Amino acid sequence: MRRIIAYLVRFAVILAGYIVGSLAASAFLNALFLGHFGYALEPGHPTIAPALYFSVPFVALFVAYFAFMPAAVVILIAEVLGRRDWLFYALGGAVVAVVFLGFAHRIGDSDFDVTDNSVKLALIGSGMVGGIFYWLFAGRWAGSWRRDPLPDPEP
Repeated sequence: MRRIIAYLVRFAVILAGYIVGSLAASAFLNALFLGHFGYALEPGHPTIAPALYFSVPFVALFVAYFAFMPAAVVILIAEVLGRRDWLFYALGGAVVAVVFLGFAHRIGDSDFDVTDNSVKLALIGSGMVGGIFYWLFAGRWAGSWRRDPLPDPEP
């Protein structure tokens, strides 16, 4: 019974880490695009903070939606192999972003395709940031459910 609880707790940590990674990738994308359009991320600016309160979680929904399957594969590989280093997760986030860019290119819709190189690099960078924040929240204990035996208590 303790083993099942350990699996459920690990699954909840993975899910929460995915949410944190999606929010971090969204915040990074928002900061990059605000800087690109000439807005400074100043604490006293009256319109930037309320806009970010709405736009970061909203964009995170799209980030989480489009990155779910490739990120699930990367997370599964990390859990099975027990990878706990930040570089694996940063490169895994970059791979997830590249897979999304490939999907966007193959879909055939010209409005959905990303053609600007700076936008492609921004998406890959946001994937790396999302991977690092996933590592900070959940990746440092990857594979711990396999290494620590949890025997059931003797009656």
